[in-house]
Amino acid sequence: MRATVAVTFTTLTLLGASVLAQDWAKARLEKSPRHLEWVKVTRGQREVNCFIAYPEVKDKATAVVVIHEIFGLTDWARGVADELAAAGYIAIAPDLLSGAAPGGGGTAELGGNDAVRKAISSLPPDQITADLNAVVDYVAKQPSCNGKVAGFCWGGGQAFRFATNNKEIKAAFSFYGPPPDSSTDIARINCPVYGFYGGNDNRINAAIPKTVELMKTAGKTYEPVTYDGAGHGFMRAGEDPNGNEANKKAREAAWQRWLASLKNL
Repeated sequence: MRATVAVTFTTLTLLGASVLAQDWAKARLEKSPRHLEWVKVTRGQREVNCFIAYPEVKDKATAVVVIHEIFGLTDWARGVADELAAAGYIAIAPDLLSGAAPGGGGTAELGGNDAVRKAISSLPPDQITADLNAVVDYVAKQPSCNGKVAGFCWGGGQAFRFATNNKEIKAAFSFYGPPPDSSTDIARINCPVYGFYGGNDNRINAAIPKTVELMKTAGKTYEPVTYDGAGHGFMRAGEDPNGNEANKKAREAAWQRWLASLKNL
């Protein structure tokens, strides 16, 4: 059985222009020396449009599924895929809004952030799970993949949810997202969960003590780390050239912690 890891990002709630502007992400992506392409992953009658980045490595590589946040498949999300490829991983970023736009388009055809967020909130949970499973199966079968697949997604809550629905997951990395609060759901988790949280994000952090207790009672592993001074969404805010130093520092520390964990697969 292949090893699978879920690695997650939470919804970004900062809606200012500096957060949504991604010219810096697009410019970096356009300079990438790696092989980047678009593919369609099919399941039944549904097609999921996906962006994939390949590393320049000698041996077969672990794959990472980059699951976009509430703004859809943006330049930043594609840039994360490219960064992962630079670190030696095959990275595939599915547009979970494929088919949601008039005419069958996805994120790019929805016409703006308000329409994208509305479409995201309307996605059926079962469809999300099925799409992600199809993408995992697709990338795991690529000749250059070693069979190990990791995931990286828009909701920290999605990390826990994915862990409760997929027994092949080996670890879940939840970035500043709300966990499930049902002991029944938590009982289905079959892997350790690692949390990444901003120190200035009490809306999310207030739930950590309860999560620690629920996971402990269920005999599960949960290791939360809080980064002082960082806010919600620090992984993307920390890459923004106009971002503050606390978010940048947190982003770098979390990125290194995550990469170190991937290397231990």
